[in-house]
Amino acid sequence: MAVKASVAWLEAQYNNRVRVTDSAQILQRWAAASALVRERSSCVLDVAYGPGPRQRLDVFMPTAGGGDGREGPAAAKAPVLVVIPGGYWRALSKADYSFMAASFVDAGALVVIPSYDLCPAVSIERIALQMTEALAWLWRHVADYGGDPHRITLLGHSAGGHLAAMLSCCDWKLVGRDLPRQLVRAAVSVSGLHELEPLRKLPFLQNDLRLSAASARRLSPACFDAPPSPQVLWAVCGADESEEYRRQNRLIQRAWGRRAVPVCEELPGCNHFTVMHELANPQVALHQRLLRLMGLRWVDALP
Repeated sequence: MAVKASVAWLEAQYNNRVRVTDSAQILQRWAAASALVRERSSCVLDVAYGPGPRQRLDVFMPTAGGGDGREGPAAAKAPVLVVIPGGYWRALSKADYSFMAASFVDAGALVVIPSYDLCPAVSIERIALQMTEALAWLWRHVADYGGDPHRITLLGHSAGGHLAAMLSCCDWKLVGRDLPRQLVRAAVSVSGLHELEPLRKLPFLQNDLRLSAASARRLSPACFDAPPSPQVLWAVCGADESEEYRRQNRLIQRAWGRRAVPVCEELPGCNHFTVMHELANPQVALHQRLLRLMGLRWVDALP
């Protein structure tokens, strides 16, 4: 009975689509807003970065007159923001997250949103490797789209936050001898999963994720050594998220220390999905701080 109660409690903590009663409507709004952003943006869609069926990425070029004073895509060296989708490594794609690009390209960033193959067709290990392939591709090719390979920032949501944290610790010389030791400038883990052991106890996930005790530990960023200076990770979640997601948010700062994780915040009034609306909103202080982290500033359209 105690085991069943524990599983039931964890299910309530981690099943966000049940926990957030209007999650289906929120995801529908994301899809509609994302389709509109793709229609109205200067973008290149479905660029292959690897051989997998979902190893594709979308590139959104910065708006002319963006926040750093540049004159649009033709003026190269825009900072690059890579938005890594969530979905428990088994759902969602880049098409669901295009809405995140709009305010950042308006501020002068080049935004890249990759997809990856999904569990159970592939393992989480393979997904993490696909993300290293995506970042290696960006280093080699993003200048062709007007981006600066020396200014790459990651922003991952949920499972994407887990991947952003993992990528922060990558030894890029093992991925490619031509790559720099510090390929990623900074990362933001939004509602990130930094310890995977609890997920092994959840039937709604474990059938797809197939984590063992060893793989859960091997794939938990909280078990990694902190990335070397000056690499930093920001940990952000919604104040209305479950105890476990808020614990996961605090955990990475405890594991890596305040030098590597200088920001650990809970955004008031936000749940697991609406927290992304805050990151996308140029009027929110955290969004503006993220622009400054990338070397940008928001230019208000009003006189």
